[in-house]
Amino acid sequence: MKHLFLMTALTLAGSSLAATAPTTLNKGVLKIGMEGTYPPFTYKDEKGNLTGFDVELARAVAAKLGLKPEFVLTEWSGILAGLQANKYDVIVNQVGINPERQKSIGFSAPYAYSSPQIIVKKTGSFSPKTLADLKGKRVGVGLGSNFEKQLREAGGINVVTYPGAPEYLADLAAGRLDAAFNDRLLVGYLIQKEGLPVRGAGVVGAPEPVGIAVKKTNTGLKAAIDRALLQLKADGTYAQLSRKWFGQDVSKP
Repeated sequence: MKHLFLMTALTLAGSSLAATAPTTLNKGVLKIGMEGTYPPFTYKDEKGNLTGFDVELARAVAAKLGLKPEFVLTEWSGILAGLQANKYDVIVNQVGINPERQKSIGFSAPYAYSSPQIIVKKTGSFSPKTLADLKGKRVGVGLGSNFEKQLREAGGINVVTYPGAPEYLADLAAGRLDAAFNDRLLVGYLIQKEGLPVRGAGVVGAPEPVGIAVKKTNTGLKAAIDRALLQLKADGTYAQLSRKWFGQDVSKP
């Protein structure tokens, strides 16, 4: 009877754990959508290995969930549609949290904050401080990004879209663009680590939150990710990653 009771208890415990485990497309795996071309967040190093702040954070979250991380690389322009089409469970790619996206997509609690920044050629004299200063200028930006939306809403700007940051930053450095528009954290990295001949100009607006995107219906996975993020902050993992990639705490506005 003692053994029977123990087996029953273990069965119930297993059932309880199974009930609380987050639902993913493939059992035991967390499929993670990202660009892989967006340093310092998601990119490939000189050896072809996927790395970056978001990559390391995604691996740490998956570990807390007891899941194996599997990365699916895709262009930004189709990344949100890929989530809805069940190509991956989550997106970890500096996805800005805004009311429009929240209508159809679920988000974790914010894991980072940054501000948009205008980027210009290092040797030029053009130093725009606001989006109004970009009127009539050719400005490179990622297709389908929050940054593209801001430029178009400003009006009067010749918005040139690209599949990813490397392409328009290369055109900016070559003088084919007057400016680019992207994340302030990206600008600092490009200058310090990549040695690109660009510089940051005006910072636009208040810091914006970014989160891990999940399907709106997968509330269990969202809740599990929120718990994992809290655990990563509590055990110091998040602070270590933030200092490593940015030299500062990016978890706060």
